[in-house]
Amino acid sequence: MNFHIAGPKPSRAISRPRARSPLQVLGVLAVAAGTAAASLVGAPGASAASANNFGPTTAVPAQGTKMSGGTAYFMEGQSAPPTYIFPFISPQVCSTMNYGQLTYLMYRPLYWFGNYNQPTVDYNYSVANPPKFSNGDKTVTVTLKPWKWSNGEPVSSRDVEFWMNMMFANKDNWCDYTPGFFPDNVASMSYPNARTVVFHLKKSYNPTWYLYNELSQITPLPMAWDVTSASSPTPTPNEKNLPDTTIKGAQAVYNFLNKQAMDKTTWASSKYWSIVDGPWKLKSFTSTGEATFVPNPSYGGSPKPTLSKFVEVPFTSDEAILNELKSGGPRALQVAELPDDYIPQLQRIESEGYTAVNFPSFSFAYFPLNLGNPIFGPVFRQLYFRQAFQHLVDQQGWIQKILDGYGVPTYGPAPLAPTNHFAAKLEYHNMYPFSVSDAAKILKAHGWADVAPGKVAYCADPAKCGPGVKKGLKLEFGLLYQSGVVVTQEEMVDLKSQAAQVGINLELSSAPFAQVVGKAINCGPHGYAKPSSAQCSWTALNWGAGWVYAPDYEPTGESLFATGAGADFSGYSTAKADALIAATATVPESRTASSLINYEYYMAEQLPVVYFPTATGDPTAAAVDLISKHLGGFNNNVYTNLTPETWYLTK
Repeated sequence: MNFHIAGPKPSRAISRPRARSPLQVLGVLAVAAGTAAASLVGAPGASAASANNFGPTTAVPAQGTKMSGGTAYFMEGQSAPPTYIFPFISPQVCSTMNYGQLTYLMYRPLYWFGNYNQPTVDYNYSVANPPKFSNGDKTVTVTLKPWKWSNGEPVSSRDVEFWMNMMFANKDNWCDYTPGFFPDNVASMSYPNARTVVFHLKKSYNPTWYLYNELSQITPLPMAWDVTSASSPTPTPNEKNLPDTTIKGAQAVYNFLNKQAMDKTTWASSKYWSIVDGPWKLKSFTSTGEATFVPNPSYGGSPKPTLSKFVEVPFTSDEAILNELKSGGPRALQVAELPDDYIPQLQRIESEGYTAVNFPSFSFAYFPLNLGNPIFGPVFRQLYFRQAFQHLVDQQGWIQKILDGYGVPTYGPAPLAPTNHFAAKLEYHNMYPFSVSDAAKILKAHGWADVAPGKVAYCADPAKCGPGVKKGLKLEFGLLYQSGVVVTQEEMVDLKSQAAQVGINLELSSAPFAQVVGKAINCGPHGYAKPSSAQCSWTALNWGAGWVYAPDYEPTGESLFATGAGADFSGYSTAKADALIAATATVPESRTASSLINYEYYMAEQLPVVYFPTATGDPTAAAVDLISKHLGGFNNNVYTNLTPETWYLTK
């Protein structure tokens, strides 16, 4: 997340969940055709977000003289190292640590977004030139830049065709797949030459949306990966009848590469993963998750790395992070996130040679209830219950007492921080403010008894409790949350306390980020698991944050809340939501604002997930990023994609 899941520094959750992430000032989106996505939905005056210092929009200043070479160390999220290397990422591994901290360093997507604190496209970092829309926005022509793979082969239209064939054959294994959207909205494709790709669409689409949320999903794949077993001969670029050209063959390719991608012990030595077109190659990956990268001398983009090595360092606790920051040893971190519980020591830590900045990500925080759970799904599917439960989330209290003021409330699916043109004014209004008494009133009015402290509420009147809710069912269910992050634990302990006041017994447990996200299975009628499956026993999951909008960069919701969406972990589905989401993709540029307002209002009202405060910090829910004063060239990416090729050390 997005991509998605926001993972601890790391999602998308997924597109991916991501644990609290960095956001930033949103400018007007540049449309591929050269126009601008006019003032979308202006936010009202100053907000809690705009009052914070979200860091510079240029590189964080460094002290000293620039050096050539050297090793820079980056802090991974607590218990959240990369877990998957194949860029065709499935929902269960679709997180910021796998995208932004691993695959994108080596395998560049067709289009790059989020540099310099701006949730906008950056063509300088993109494999392709700006797309051209024609035929009433039903035809899109993409031309590739003259990049090369590290094995000497050019990055070509055939590599894009390879990716598209994989998508057509393995849609259900793609974390950003939503039925009816990409690639379903592509009628046909043509490849006029080695550097040109033409998409013929089934109908007209908003050019900004199609660039930001559809073309953004493509990552060219090297032809050397077009194999179905380790014994398959290495294909040549112009070879005909390769496996990916048939549905069955492309599925066999996916099955083979997926198996290879899950074996972390072979990542660094693999003859497949060593073929890259990005600025970095993976030199080593340890059993604990430490990743070491070295420059790719064949990288065709700019800028090229000046560091000799870039190392991502794993941690399992806030205390371990603090000890590393204070150590000042040979592996002293150049980029880290300060856990919120250590903010009182910030001045002391800065004296160790760090600059403290606040870099939020373009994300919003939430956790899902399993609407497809065989026992509690019928309860969770009742809007009144979701409303009552949302009333128990003390957003302002959590921001002030747990996040030390470094956060903004989440009232809907569009990020509020930084102030941006996506968030409608209504998203600054809480439809369900914190109120234990309101929660109690709602439950009592819908047939629940023993709605009181020290009790466990039960359904006394099934006719009022809702369809499928059995008489006598007690409101006690599990909530699994990410371990290793103090603020997440404190939030869940408070939620348990508030819920107990109305007879809801939350049975809390914790596990590492990857384990929590791995249980996120859509168990609804449009999901990929049956409600009777053992996979659907989960009731509520909190991976510590929510969703970073990537690779669907415009926050229009198709990857999260449309029927059958890969990252719709709650199993939410309504015809009206589908219609509102579809409208955001097809309306002309001039009507973009109104379509977003309609969608955001409905999602704020319907509560497809439980909203909670978004920390205006990094994926680990930390409010403060620490940048070594001897690291130059650090630029924040609002979608949490790392760009250490711009970094350099000073002396």
